[in-house]
Amino acid sequence: MPAPSEAPATLNVISYNCLGLKYISHYRRERLAEIGRKLALASPIPEIVGLQECWTQEDYQSIRTQTKHILPYGKYYYSGIFGGGLVILSKWPIVESSMVRYPLNGRPTAFFRGDWFVGKGVACARIRIGPRPADVAEVFCTHLHAPYESEPSDSYLCHRTAQAWEIAKLMRGAAERGHLVLGLGDFNMVPLSFAHRLVTGYASVRDAWRVLHPESSIGPATDDLERKRGREIPTAGYNLSENGATCDGVLNTWRWSKEQQKKQYNGDSIIVDDTTKDLRAKRLDYIFVGDCDYLHSPSNNTWQVQDIKVGMTERHPLIGCSLSDHFSVEATLSRGRNPAGSRCDTNQVGPGIATTGQIDVDSLSVSTYDTILSMIDAYTRRERHQRHFRLSNFGISIFVAVGCFTGIWWSPRPFVAFLLILLSTLGFGAGVLDGLIGGLFIGSEIRALKEFEWEIRNAKDMAEERRRADQEEVEKER
Repeated sequence: MPAPSEAPATLNVISYNCLGLKYISHYRRERLAEIGRKLALASPIPEIVGLQECWTQEDYQSIRTQTKHILPYGKYYYSGIFGGGLVILSKWPIVESSMVRYPLNGRPTAFFRGDWFVGKGVACARIRIGPRPADVAEVFCTHLHAPYESEPSDSYLCHRTAQAWEIAKLMRGAAERGHLVLGLGDFNMVPLSFAHRLVTGYASVRDAWRVLHPESSIGPATDDLERKRGREIPTAGYNLSENGATCDGVLNTWRWSKEQQKKQYNGDSIIVDDTTKDLRAKRLDYIFVGDCDYLHSPSNNTWQVQDIKVGMTERHPLIGCSLSDHFSVEATLSRGRNPAGSRCDTNQVGPGIATTGQIDVDSLSVSTYDTILSMIDAYTRRERHQRHFRLSNFGISIFVAVGCFTGIWWSPRPFVAFLLILLSTLGFGAGVLDGLIGGLFIGSEIRALKEFEWEIRNAKDMAEERRRADQEEVEKER
């Protein structure tokens, strides 16, 4: 694949969760085909696209067929039992690609949620956007574990934090190589939440929406932190234009009641005015941008956020439903030039976050590392208790099975023998399942927690060492 003859001055990027669950998502084929058509007709023309929840090859090929004239390069990422649902499309050659699975990613016992089975992770693509070695965009597309309970009681909070840490490490490494970093996806977090601060702080990337809308909401209007800001309840239009709300808004038909959806899909068009109060809308989808590192590329080129908007808000022209339960986030970046020796401003606001773009071990506060370590400790204790409980059930099931088979010898009636066999079979089956989960899955998860803990402790030690060195240098200058 030949390298482009000239690097672009602007870059149009889209991130979109497609709601393409096979057998589960209604009107999947029709909606994803329309998504492909919308991408092909989008203005400005998209040049890098990250899709989430595009689960089938059929839907991927449908989108590729319609967009190949503007996005000739693409990669569908395989992961887990049912696939990762991640896709990256590009105007320029994808010179390198990998799928990084998250070590902590839900539990197999929560089969009705599916996070563990789909093998969530980070789709990574290195894209050559120009002739020079530094003209590289490293794209990271992901879909973090969903928050099924509100924080801090969310039992998957440690999983989502570990995933945020994992993608932050990948983006940080790309920035240290002097490449443009693009983090795309449904991060299942609200702005300035703990996971959000972890990503922007450790990777030193900018949340593209907050660059242009620094006063945008940090959650739905019903959220306690958002209410404390003393803002009026936003309208649906304001949530789209200023707050960047991509999910749970009143304009999205997938968030309507069953009765409203039925009317809409039966041809009784329901129109929601932009002035309607919108209580639950929030921003879960992001474009993160990073391009500075403490080594600096020789050209000192930097990318600025020129424009950003919420897109894919139109409904399907025939069915009348929204194209997905999310809207897209679409950004235009422009290439600029930093003065020699300058740093990029991450434009982030939040506790524990540095306000400069310098990537170093001080980008997170020590208290942030302590919070993560406490989270790991609490979750490890929970998992050890679960392992003990499940392995005990396995042992008990063996004794029950042996007792039932022994009792058959003295069974007075055939139906009693049948009940004993049924009890032993079902009990032993459940016990074996508990034994496999406790001995294999939880054991593997505990080891992953140990790795995560070591990384956090090591990062904390480096941060403290750097702070001591800086303090000593300041004292010497005095």
